[in-house]
Amino acid sequence: MSNLPKIAWIGLGIMGSPMAENLLKAGYPVTGYTLETDKLERLAAAGGTAAGSIAAAVADADVIITMVPASPQVEAIAYGPDGILENARPGALLIDMSSITPQTSIDLAEAAGDKGIRVLDAPVSGGEAGAVEAVLSIMVGGDRADFDAARPLLEALGKTIVLCGPHGSGQTVKAANQLIVAVNIQACAEAVVFLEKSGVDLAAALDVLNGGLAGSTVLTRKKDNFKHRDFRPGFRIDLHHKDMGIVTDAARTVGAALPVGSLVASLVAALRAQGDGGLDHSALLRGVERLSGAPTAD
Repeated sequence: MSNLPKIAWIGLGIMGSPMAENLLKAGYPVTGYTLETDKLERLAAAGGTAAGSIAAAVADADVIITMVPASPQVEAIAYGPDGILENARPGALLIDMSSITPQTSIDLAEAAGDKGIRVLDAPVSGGEAGAVEAVLSIMVGGDRADFDAARPLLEALGKTIVLCGPHGSGQTVKAANQLIVAVNIQACAEAVVFLEKSGVDLAAALDVLNGGLAGSTVLTRKKDNFKHRDFRPGFRIDLHHKDMGIVTDAARTVGAALPVGSLVASLVAALRAQGDGGLDHSALLRGVERLSGAPTAD
């Protein structure tokens, strides 16, 4: 039997499944719950335990990790008679790794505290590849003691793990991350169209650009998507649209101007309105192609 904390994992999507599997590889016992039967079967095949409900998953857990799309989903799984707070034992640690509004995280921590449940908000960056390779950047909000207790577990999931401040701080930093990523992808997409219309060898150009000051993790991760027009979702436009809403609303609240970010948020929204919401966010290239009169791949 493992002496490591017993983990309940709620939400086994593109990111959640490989992250839960990395905990299994590290020796943690993981019980999971999600709505998709095939994802539960995948967890069981990797050595985890499939639960039939949230209540069953969290009842005996030392640590509960949630990874769902947005604030409404976090609230749906956390609250109510069948939710986490009513069924987890006092003293459990709830680590929400979803990307949600800072206020949702603050409210969750307060409600959980009334039940004797500790909370960290710990959203991640790195996409599907980072989740699979366990090299995610994890930005955490909450109490130092809870962060220190969670750190060994988080080290099985990511490479850069930082406590950013009190509850909600992790989500604020994640919102800034999503702002930077979206603007970076948009700039790369515009460069790709410019290069191709100029008749330059795209592969050679992206390689040399990535070796200089224009290089970035975004370009490293997404240049093959651009070259091959491979927009299978690693991180969907729909989710980045949600995140751009979070950062623009939060910036308005604190009085921070986002002139470039607001424009890119509009471009993300336009791409979604054109039916590309289910594609990877590197599909911002399709929006630039349309604006430039270039054909887009189906």
